[in-house]
Amino acid sequence: MKTLEKTNPSNESQSLESLVENFWKNDDLVDQLAKTEPTVNIIDKNGVYKIKVSAPGFKKKDFKVAVEDETLIISAATSAEKKEEKENYVRKEFSASSFVRSFRLPDSISLGHIKANYKGGLLNITINKSNLDKKEVKEIKIR
Repeated sequence: MKTLEKTNPSNESQSLESLVENFWKNDDLVDQLAKTEPTVNIIDKNGVYKIKVSAPGFKKKDFKVAVEDETLIISAATSAEKKEEKENYVRKEFSASSFVRSFRLPDSISLGHIKANYKGGLLNITINKSNLDKKEVKEIKIR
């Protein structure tokens, strides 16, 4: 029986030591340091996988959770813009944040019994174990 596995779409894995070592050699260091992923806890208990994604600063509408090709894909994107105009200056600030996390699913899950909710900066996904139709694509509604 397969277990839930983390996948890394970029196949990049660097330690802090290698980043420091290559500081002066690496032109895209800022890009590498800016890559952030929310932390995830996965619990396998009583016939259910519980996935908890810590993602404060997002709204429920920012998330997309889907299953495709035996992979659970969790993504979110948000942006904000603020403009302040005064007599002598204009200040315009903006921010954007996004992430994608994916996990290979075992054969023993049921696509019809996946639930997700987002509250207080925490995305909770519950996946019941059963049989997976491997060809099916399903988007999960977040409550």
